[in-house]
Amino acid sequence: MNSLEELAQLAESAGAEVVGKIVQQLPAPSHDYYIGKGKIDELVALKSTNDYNVIILDDELTPNQQQNLEEALEVKVIDRVALILDIFARRARTHEGRLQVELAQHQYLLPRLAGQWSHLERLGGGIGTRGPGESQLETDRRLIRHKIQRLEKQTEEIRKRRALYRHQRQKSGIPVVALVGYTNAGKSTLLNTLCRADALVDDRLFATLDPTTRRLILPDNNAVLVTDTVGFIRKLPPTIINAFRATLEELSEASLLLHVVDLASPDAAQQCQTVESILGELGLADKKRLTVLNKLDRLLESEPAQDGQGVESVLASLGVAPDEGTVLISAVKGWGLPRLLEVIIRALAGSLASASSPSKGEVR
Repeated sequence: MNSLEELAQLAESAGAEVVGKIVQQLPAPSHDYYIGKGKIDELVALKSTNDYNVIILDDELTPNQQQNLEEALEVKVIDRVALILDIFARRARTHEGRLQVELAQHQYLLPRLAGQWSHLERLGGGIGTRGPGESQLETDRRLIRHKIQRLEKQTEEIRKRRALYRHQRQKSGIPVVALVGYTNAGKSTLLNTLCRADALVDDRLFATLDPTTRRLILPDNNAVLVTDTVGFIRKLPPTIINAFRATLEELSEASLLLHVVDLASPDAAQQCQTVESILGELGLADKKRLTVLNKLDRLLESEPAQDGQGVESVLASLGVAPDEGTVLISAVKGWGLPRLLEVIIRALAGSLASASSPSKGEVR
């Protein structure tokens, strides 16, 4: 799946109906419009046949590019960042998640406020067209900055609270196993299957935003905490990473990361690279981890394997082979989970605490 196809999936996840896709190869994006003049004319001509009312660009636009495109096309124009933020706003269910999304939205909005008042500039000079517009714009900027400061203070409180929870977990001696991976790789399904949990499972991008932690009793009767986290995606906006740092810090304290990969995705190799790149940005490149190649059942359905050759060819494209650090599974079918648990036990050797009771429940 290329980036544009993924953008279409994101749009559908946000409730949009995709009526067309256009690609343009340019040495560099247009400074004023992002796309070229000829492509703008083509989009104007398509409006009568496709009857579209929103244009979504697959990169982040500058405020000037967005404003110029909206004037030229006379429709709403949004970029990949705004689309992802919209999906996050729809999916966040907890107070903590909504706070982090709201912070990212305001950080995205602040540099784009000027466009909201561009109509005053087009009125030209004269009485009543100078002060009011500038004054209102500055008022709005000040309000947004104050809102950002308040949200940053609240997210900082979340960070402190989560740090306290992590300290309490460390005192209990129970290791934390964190699930990471590309969005829709099957992390929540794996959590539910391993822990008999009830985390939301949906075949959509970013179905899970709010972290969920469950207790798991391993076959050797030791206990671990398994945490499901927000999925990653290519071109993940920096505002999202910064706003969600309070929850992403959970990964830094984990004893082990399980990098869950959608083995059936035609873009699995690129998705792996994206996850590894983001983990590097978070300072987790050297964190102990296992690679969990999920959705083996779907792979075998889409590409029937002959003596395992179908599976082996996909693994070769990923540059991995089943070993002590790589496990093939189907979370939905339960395939490979006994071996996964054995590998987790060996990876956590020396850091496991005996379970006092086999209870399973949500912890924060």
